[in-house]
Amino acid sequence: MEDDPFLRKFQPSELKIASEFLTNCLPFLSRDLCKDCVKVLSDRIRSLDPEHCSNRDKVDGESNDKAGLESEGASNSVKETEISFGTLSEVLGSVLPSRQAASAAETASPRMSWADMSQEDEFEEEDEEEESRKAFDASPVKTPVKPKLSREQREDLRLRNVKRKKDFICLERFKGRLVNVVDGLELHTGVFSAVEQKRIVDKVYELQEKGRKGELRERTFTAPQKWMRGKGRVTIQFGCCYNYATDRAGNPPGILQREEVDPLPSLFKVIIRKLIAWHVLPPTCVPDSCIVNIYDEGDCIPPHIDNHDFLRPFCTISFLSECNILFGSNLNIEGPGEFSGSFSTPLPVGSVLVLNGNGADVAKHCVPAVPTKRISITFRKMDESKRPVWFTPEPDLQGIEPLPLDMNRSDSAARSSGSSNNHNGSNRRGGYGRRGGGGGNNYETRGYYNPERSSEHYDNREWSSSQRRGRPRPSGTS
Repeated sequence: MEDDPFLRKFQPSELKIASEFLTNCLPFLSRDLCKDCVKVLSDRIRSLDPEHCSNRDKVDGESNDKAGLESEGASNSVKETEISFGTLSEVLGSVLPSRQAASAAETASPRMSWADMSQEDEFEEEDEEEESRKAFDASPVKTPVKPKLSREQREDLRLRNVKRKKDFICLERFKGRLVNVVDGLELHTGVFSAVEQKRIVDKVYELQEKGRKGELRERTFTAPQKWMRGKGRVTIQFGCCYNYATDRAGNPPGILQREEVDPLPSLFKVIIRKLIAWHVLPPTCVPDSCIVNIYDEGDCIPPHIDNHDFLRPFCTISFLSECNILFGSNLNIEGPGEFSGSFSTPLPVGSVLVLNGNGADVAKHCVPAVPTKRISITFRKMDESKRPVWFTPEPDLQGIEPLPLDMNRSDSAARSSGSSNNHNGSNRRGGYGRRGGGGGNNYETRGYYNPERSSEHYDNREWSSSQRRGRPRPSGTS
């Protein structure tokens, strides 16, 4: 302390107050630092108070040999990494390069598995708090260490906490009979953590920037001019080029078999493997293509039924913000980006909506103009006869199996095996459209649980035209 001209300006009593204050702030200041940096920072702050420092030396002198060896090892580690601290004002600045280097090392990793990607928030926070407590604790008394869960245990715990809603009901008259037009819809929440969502969104923005710079194939990236409200959604297609409407060359809507786009990015294949492993999509219908939609405020998707060049089921994942999606055998256009229909449900951030059966082939669906920025990724499996001529199946998307689930873990899990709303429910009901798998393996009912039906119901009152955007219409009017 005597060698530091900055500290000589202050009285010992002032330095003692500063030491106590910074010691209380240590958990915040040292967040995300490595263990060695935490120790050096902690020692530097303690040195501001000579009395505390001398007491600390006595305690350290009475500690056992093992503690001394650990301290010596930590000091050697600090020397090896060439981390040094000068004045107190340099403390935080000195550790930033090591954090950046760690981040760069993670980015440079050549292979990625889902387990590497999914560093869950809650577990990271617990680990950081545990490391901080061990680093700051001046007492030689050892506290018991909480047992850490393995990667497999953590994944199993998260898998058990995924919520799956499959009891959507909207009765409309279709072809002379009353049917549930949203039968086959499933909403899965809790599949992607906040950390995983951020990594996916960052990847989407990276791909968008590549598209703007012309680094993606021409038909992969599309950014139309926003000439009116609801028009201007950016799309990025992988695996196949899909034609939304008859183009100038006379090609009808559907997959353009001779147009080439970029293959699925590695991260997107990781997502697909998780969707299968976590019982969101069946292993009989592994997606081999996807489309990314990047919405700005006011962008929308008009009413449509997905082309049957793609098998059922398929799914869409929502990021950045929640929005409503409308369903109905008849959806009305009320104005630019404004639609009305008989059924509306919100899409929470990070949720996965699976479309199958009547929900995919009887009811049209649309997304009204979104109130803020949003990203969605829709994963679909192509009909083999419709695949592009250049298409080659991805080797690492073959033979994916769902993770085993303990059917006896809860009453709700046991009840789920008899759920009527499963992936192949439309097969038994004579649903419409193609499906992506045979009936050999009954993966669709294994380990699902059916949460209690939502208490939210819509009444039959009429909505004014100003209220219809994203609002349900009475289901009797079909």
